Amino acid sequence: MRFFSEVLKDLFTIQTPRKVTALSSLRFLGTPWCAPIKVKHGDVSCRTPGGEHYRNVMGTRCKIRCKQGYESQSSEVVCMASKHWSSNYACREIRCPKLNMPANGGYKCSDGSYFNSRCEFFCSPGFSLKGQKTATCQYSKAWSAGVPTCVDMDPPKIKCPNLKDKWAEPGKLTARVTWDTSEGVDTADGILTDVILKGKPSKSDFPEGLHKMSYTVLDRAGNKGSCRFSLRVRVRRCSALFPPDNGYMKCDSDGDNYGATCEFICTGGYELRGSAARVCQYGLTWSGLDTTCAAMNINVGVRTAAALLDQFYEKRRLLIISAPTAANHNYRFQMTNLQHAQCGLDLRHVTVIELVGTYPAQIGRIRHRLLTPLLSLKLRLQLQIPQRSFQMVLVDKQGMDNQRYPFPITAAELFTTIDTFPLRKDEMVLQQEAGQTCQS
Repeated sequence: MRFFSEVLKDLFTIQTPRKVTALSSLRFLGTPWCAPIKVKHGDVSCRTPGGEHYRNVMGTRCKIRCKQGYESQSSEVVCMASKHWSSNYACREIRCPKLNMPANGGYKCSDGSYFNSRCEFFCSPGFSLKGQKTATCQYSKAWSAGVPTCVDMDPPKIKCPNLKDKWAEPGKLTARVTWDTSEGVDTADGILTDVILKGKPSKSDFPEGLHKMSYTVLDRAGNKGSCRFSLRVRVRRCSALFPPDNGYMKCDSDGDNYGATCEFICTGGYELRGSAARVCQYGLTWSGLDTTCAAMNINVGVRTAAALLDQFYEKRRLLIISAPTAANHNYRFQMTNLQHAQCGLDLRHVTVIELVGTYPAQIGRIRHRLLTPLLSLKLRLQLQIPQRSFQMVLVDKQGMDNQRYPFPITAAELFTTIDTFPLRKDEMVLQQEAGQTCQS
């Protein structure tokens, strides 16, 4: 059959010269291309793409089968156009990872870490073997058993510190406590400094209360020793203080502990009596005198406008409403509007001063208290308020002329302006904390 094929090829070549190149290419594809496969410690079976005679032509696929105890990088390789096989096909001996040496022991193996090698473990004198005594390297590249441990039977001993009760530092609710770190002692390993603390470490700040802690130590065999200790932190406290009526109290720290300071502020229209600040002392008593807020006593009998205004300095804001007559339309509208906003005025510490009429027939009034015509005139002159037209002046707690109004304004507009003052922002925080609100 092969002879017949060769004869046909020769005849075809003689009769059709132009097809010689194509036939040559086809024959070239059937020639050896990659290096012949030779597998040591294994067998190979190849299959060519066109049934060619040679087993290493381009496109040939070869399956690699290694002997027991050996493995190949790939189970099948292909002859590539680059004249190389697609991957390494050598059969290499199966090898397990190197075994770790057991602490306080060792092992001996029949054939190192290679397949079917059997390793036998042993311990140093004074230690007992815990785990499998032997391990064999398997086909899966894993040992049949893990590395055993050599352990001593006596747990380590450890002694915890003896701590006394501690008092919190002044102005704080914590105490910084220091002690020496405990050490373990083991019959096999000697001094053990690698201890585990459950709880806060030494030189930490401990809050008020009872704190339970423990030390744990492990020897190299895994035996555990432990001890427990406790610490109590106490806080010196004074009797509780309360904000005065018509006032606020703001305390630092915890409010009643040793070193804590409480400051008092009276609401607008009230004067502070007693101590503005009190400190909780070591003897658990408060410094200073009891604090009260007394109603502000306005002296309208002063001779100068400055003396009148000084009484409100840092205590109250002033809204001075001036009109030429009580029948003035703007004056009547403004006063009617403010009558329904008294709650909002009190909340913002605003005192209204009315100046009505022209000298000498003018009168001044702070609620139900009347000012003399001369004092009313001096107040107009001091603040440069005209007598013959309506004008309203808003003065802040520092005595600064903040805003002037030639026409009436609504209470809402007035409150919006006051609420932008720097001191007002702090007041709103205190009022919110004290639950003081106003619906007006």
